[in-house]
Amino acid sequence: MAVRLAELAVPVIGAPMAGGPSTPELVAAVNRAGGLGFLAAGYKSAAGMAEQIAAVRKSTDRPYGVNLFVPAPPADPAAVAAYRERLRPEAERWGVALPEEIGPDRDDWEAKRAALLADPVPVVSYTFGLPTAEEAAALRAVGTLQVGTVTTPEEARAAQAVGMDALCVQGPEAGGHRGTHRVTDAPGELPLLELLSAVRAVTPLPLIAAGGLGDGAAVAAALRAGAVAVQLGTALLRSDESGASATHRAALTELPETVVTRAFTGRPARGLRNAFIDRHGRYAPPAYPEVHHLTAPLRAAATRRADTTAMHLWAGTAHRLARTGPAEEIVAELWRSARG
Repeated sequence: MAVRLAELAVPVIGAPMAGGPSTPELVAAVNRAGGLGFLAAGYKSAAGMAEQIAAVRKSTDRPYGVNLFVPAPPADPAAVAAYRERLRPEAERWGVALPEEIGPDRDDWEAKRAALLADPVPVVSYTFGLPTAEEAAALRAVGTLQVGTVTTPEEARAAQAVGMDALCVQGPEAGGHRGTHRVTDAPGELPLLELLSAVRAVTPLPLIAAGGLGDGAAVAAALRAGAVAVQLGTALLRSDESGASATHRAALTELPETVVTRAFTGRPARGLRNAFIDRHGRYAPPAYPEVHHLTAPLRAAATRRADTTAMHLWAGTAHRLARTGPAEEIVAELWRSARG
């Protein structure tokens, strides 16, 4: 089914939120509202991705998307080892073991691409980088529309050069990982509306605006700034169909501040500020996914305890505006407000 982003009945895209929040049910709910739902294939095997695609196909006959994490080169093992030693007393305090060795992890990139070539989906987006021009051409040949996540005009130029059909322009207000193309890059601070203008100056590709879009006024402003659609993530975290934990949902209204940190995964990510970030954020190396695997036992222990002082609680700057209820109604209300 051909997808034209500029022709969505409601120009809203459900952000692919890896680690559980994005569910097949959430994809279907965004679709029912007239938008475009997205699955997050990050952290899943190719088989796990295929299972979720099958579930989406049973629940909606409208187009949907799948997001892939682009693998990064291996990080400096010495920097990872130093961070391990810093975290070791914390791990001992909570009775968990940190991995002593972390092998290569390409997030099943090759197998996922093979699956999407053999059984194509309407839209594929990329985070943390771009496919090669040859890889992009292969998916284009099977009819898949491709979206590159960009955080700077330079990344936008690179995305156009490899053959992306559209760009997701991610501003610094966005919750979760910043989609910088290199792990070591410091994320830009140009606000979303200004970033949209800067990216529009270097490419004619359709732009999707992402970051801090929590109410109708923000959605309308992004569309006026040249986006053909907006991408909502944090705004849907408290919805009925979200896979976010009860603790995460509650923290969105209880914790006052967000901050960008490498503390949990080694990549810059915006989350609710807590004690773990304050203790370790400045020491975390630019090493992804190594730090993600290193801190996994600590994060799992904190989640079991519902300990918001040590959990990774991704959230955008508009997190206080996130509301409860069916995602279809949340999207519809935001769109009504934006139009009004």
